[in-house]
Amino acid sequence: MQTLVILGSVMMFLAVALGAFGAHALKRKLSADMIKIYETGVQYHIAHGLGIIMLGLFADQLPSSSLVLTAGWLLFAGIILFSGSLYTLSITGVRKWGAVTPLGGVAFLAGWVTLLLAAL
Repeated sequence: MQTLVILGSVMMFLAVALGAFGAHALKRKLSADMIKIYETGVQYHIAHGLGIIMLGLFADQLPSSSLVLTAGWLLFAGIILFSGSLYTLSITGVRKWGAVTPLGGVAFLAGWVTLLLAAL
C-alpha cells in the first residue's frame, strides 16, 4: 500500500531529523535524564516508522489489507503519542506529558495485534 510506504518514509525522515537535532542541538541544553527520554522517543519513532514501511510493502501478501492499513495508522498514532510526548516532555520539562506516553504504547500494541489479526 503506497499510503503506508509514504507515511512511513515521512516518519523515518522526521526520526532522523529529530535524532540529529537531539544529538547536536539539545545535548548541551538538556540534562542527561532528559536526553535519555528524548533518545527513547527517537528509538521508538525509528522502529515504528520502519514498521509502517514494512506494512506497506507486504500488505498485498496478507489476507486482509484493510486491517494492515488500520495497523499502519495505529503505529502512526503511537509515534505521535508516544514519541511526541517524550520529545515534548524532554524539551519542556513538563512531566505531565508523561501521562500521554502510555496511550502511544497502547496504540503501538494495538497496531501489532491488528497486524497479527490481518495475518491470521
